[in-house]
Amino acid sequence: MSYLQGDKPISITRLLAMHAEREKITMLTAYDSTMSALLNRCGIETILIGDSMGNVIQGHSCTTPVTVEQMVYHTECVVRANTHAFLITDLPFASYGDPVQALKSAAAVMKAGADMVKIEGGGDWQVEIIRYLVERAVPVCAHLGLLPQSVHLLGGYKVQGKSKDAATIMLEQALACQEAGAQMVVLEAIPSSLGARITSEVHIPTIGIGAGPDCSGQVLVLQDMLGISPGKPPKFVKNFMEGRHSVEAAIKAYVREVKSGKFPGLEHGFAG
Repeated sequence: MSYLQGDKPISITRLLAMHAEREKITMLTAYDSTMSALLNRCGIETILIGDSMGNVIQGHSCTTPVTVEQMVYHTECVVRANTHAFLITDLPFASYGDPVQALKSAAAVMKAGADMVKIEGGGDWQVEIIRYLVERAVPVCAHLGLLPQSVHLLGGYKVQGKSKDAATIMLEQALACQEAGAQMVVLEAIPSSLGARITSEVHIPTIGIGAGPDCSGQVLVLQDMLGISPGKPPKFVKNFMEGRHSVEAAIKAYVREVKSGKFPGLEHGFAG
């Protein structure tokens, strides 16, 4: 975390170097300037302006109601207080159904200050969207495993990639996203063994959220790791506020535990 001593802001080049050097990458979500400033002070390398705002900010039961205009607004809020972190913004549900629409949506959030966009899925059409965007100078983070935007199609928030065939398909999708130009991939709610396998076979950073300890880095929804989200937390969440006196102390503990490999523990993962 040498950038805290005045070095240049985190870039994709630096994140790829961290991956090559096997230094764990820390990521948390943020949707406003206050939390953006706090995450920067605590040494978070990557901030995700996630469509998870649909759940934790807007009070919806899923992410599908979130719009591009809302993602632009919240990206602008985070950007105003950001000093060092690399910013990734989700393209929300139905905002990248074809290449032209995807570029328009990506351009909107990039102009708002995002450094990279994230899209869900590794099917043939999503891979072609990734390729189209990258060829037009839009950096892309892929997202495989549990896809919150597809929760209605999946029938709920369920662990993905548990069967041998499903695991093979997901590995193939990760490789295809990489070949199309994705520079990072989020792996959500998959067996820890599959997270390790994908991480070992791709040469881009894997960011796990319920994908085991072997991913290149970890991400959690900020409200989840602070223990303030309503309802029962997912298995992969740890409440970092427990035993700590402040939000800042909790975030710093998260950074330490991800960097050291203490988090996630075995209890936060899924079997194949």
